[in-house]
Amino acid sequence: QVQLVESGGGLVQAGGSLRLSCAASERTFIGNAMAWFRQAPGKEREFVARISWSGSSTYYRDSVKGRFTISRDNAKNTVYLQMNSLKPEDTAVYYCAAGPLQRVSPAAYPYWGQGTQVTVSS
Repeated sequence: QVQLVESGGGLVQAGGSLRLSCAASERTFIGNAMAWFRQAPGKEREFVARISWSGSSTYYRDSVKGRFTISRDNAKNTVYLQMNSLKPEDTAVYYCAAGPLQRVSPAAYPYWGQGTQVTVSS
């Protein structure tokens, strides 16, 4: 069964931190790259970060470099997104995704979670 379930979203003040988690079914997680995307109201879904199956390769969009960290625990079939120094412009629904290719395009990821809301107040 294909399943991705995000958690950890919420309301935080600017400068604060949140840690998102995405628990995956074994079928969805094993062997796949994992990524986080986000979508703000009225905007297209955009890439945030990705991590290879081994965890040795990561990549971030420029606006989150130095503030966000993606990681994965392959024993727990879980990927994380640690978000520090949050800004109001980080407000969006955050989605985790899984797929065989390490890409920044949403089209490259066949498996998606339902999303978790992150709201950063100024």
